[in-house]
Amino acid sequence: MAESSIKVYDIIFAGGGTTACITAGRLAAANPSLKILILEDGPETRNKPDHVQPGRCFANIRNPKTESISFHLARPSQALGGRTVVVPTGRCFGGGSCIDFMMYTRAAASDYDDWEVKYNNPGWGFNDLLPLLQKAETFDRSAPYHGFNGPLKISYRESGINVADDFLATAFKYEKERINADDVNDFFTCNTYGRLPQYSDPATGKRSDTAHHYVYNQIDRNKNLVMMCGKKVVRILFEGTRAVGVEYVEGQGGQKEIAKASLLVVISAGAFGSPAILQRSGIGDAQLLSKHGIKQIVDLPGVGEHYIDHNLATVPYAVSDEAETLDALFRGDQESLLPIVQEWQETGKGPLSHNGIIASIKMRPHRSELPELGEEFQTLWQEHFESSPDKPVVVACLFIAYVGMEDPAASKKFVTALYYTGYPATTGFVHTGSGTDPYSPIDFHSGIFDRSVDIGVMRWAYKRTRELLRRMRMSRGEHVSGHPKFSEGSAAECKATEGPVDIDVPDIAYSTEDDDAIDQFHRETVGSGKDPMGTCGMKPREDRGVVDSRLNVYGTYGLKVADLSICPANVGANTYNTAIAIGEKAAVLIAEDLGIKGV
Repeated sequence: MAESSIKVYDIIFAGGGTTACITAGRLAAANPSLKILILEDGPETRNKPDHVQPGRCFANIRNPKTESISFHLARPSQALGGRTVVVPTGRCFGGGSCIDFMMYTRAAASDYDDWEVKYNNPGWGFNDLLPLLQKAETFDRSAPYHGFNGPLKISYRESGINVADDFLATAFKYEKERINADDVNDFFTCNTYGRLPQYSDPATGKRSDTAHHYVYNQIDRNKNLVMMCGKKVVRILFEGTRAVGVEYVEGQGGQKEIAKASLLVVISAGAFGSPAILQRSGIGDAQLLSKHGIKQIVDLPGVGEHYIDHNLATVPYAVSDEAETLDALFRGDQESLLPIVQEWQETGKGPLSHNGIIASIKMRPHRSELPELGEEFQTLWQEHFESSPDKPVVVACLFIAYVGMEDPAASKKFVTALYYTGYPATTGFVHTGSGTDPYSPIDFHSGIFDRSVDIGVMRWAYKRTRELLRRMRMSRGEHVSGHPKFSEGSAAECKATEGPVDIDVPDIAYSTEDDDAIDQFHRETVGSGKDPMGTCGMKPREDRGVVDSRLNVYGTYGLKVADLSICPANVGANTYNTAIAIGEKAAVLIAEDLGIKGV
């Protein structure tokens, strides 16, 4: 390619996901003369129903043919009986913010303080990130620690929630030491049941994502803000150790193109894409790079290591016909969906305005419950949880529809207990599968259940959620095929029922054999919480870090990483909110570096 034909920008973003849209949008709004290019592998999302209608999220995640998601297949795991795990991630403009479940859960304050103190990242503590998170949001009711003038709308659904009301009323009666609250997302509260809001506009009913609210809202009037979809970054181009541009392709087997950056390249391709780009660019472990014929530029053995996620279980329960669920939306035929779509188009309400996750709790065991989680957990409790009362061991949610392997009739109604470990003890890795082909499958190990302590946590979560759901007034028993295979005659045996058990009935007494059945069930079914993080850790270089506290890649100049891959440790929540914090913080850091005001 002739040098004269290569376009030059000030800043290039390698990836157009959640954080990239925030950072690029903030910088463009503050300085419209800044020439910014965003390269995104996936398709456009602007005003497309599959992305703006909240109720489409479940179908998006389950559809293997969708163009908006990448499905990453892990190595078979001995800890999972030889099973593989698939992790879906956003592959579209706006990334996960345009296809995920819009869950509004926020990390513990101590999570960010750990980033700052334990991993030596000044400026990344809770008190530093809180104003940025407040700046990003408009919360639809008055509450401390929230924002009220930001681009992203946060709302509660006021209709179609009677089954969630039943869940919360039951929790209030059954749980003697866990209570209900108006706001379960103030960064500090645990062991409190409450309604869960979502990222959607209460007036229009539309999903609230970063693509529409940081980039699409200004791109028509700012010709210096350029987005190119269907372009996958192969590698970063260097002069010495200074990043000067990117090489990218349009589709698998497409011709390679080059774009130059006069000021900065920002890698923002997520926990899978970002380390792979670095490795293909010659940044990473010498042995891995040599295996793929890649010339090493910087020795950073931490690239692609310390993959972290949440371990997710989904357990279905039958409910009565009066329950308001989303089963008809998710499993109904096209004709039955017409009035649902019409209601949303006319009012912004109805089933299409829901993400299905209505109530939640960040749960910690009481002292009397600690033995249930296993002996190995006791050390983890003392080291990680005991002195941080804002850290949940498990996040449990009520999903108002069926999640499972079967395809029951749309007329049948279900709820599903979703629960995931806040801080799994194990980690994995992500490595590029090729030195030159960005479409080559990633070499990926999830790490799920590599340490048995995580199995004990999931066993406890199954028991706690089951006790609550079987007491709900609308309960019609466990959906047996989606539960552990308990022995016939066991006190834990699952049975379809005509109604709930009494609120005061004793908890199920599980035998050792029953516990083994629960553990086997989890080994056979537990998967990713779809929250991949950590593979370009913001840690000291000597601790296998990849970026410093200003997001600069060690050993390079003019190159940063800004996405969930920089998380040095896990957060006890869905990660959309943390991605927002990273995007807003990256914009501030880059503005400081370049002398841009007003970010």
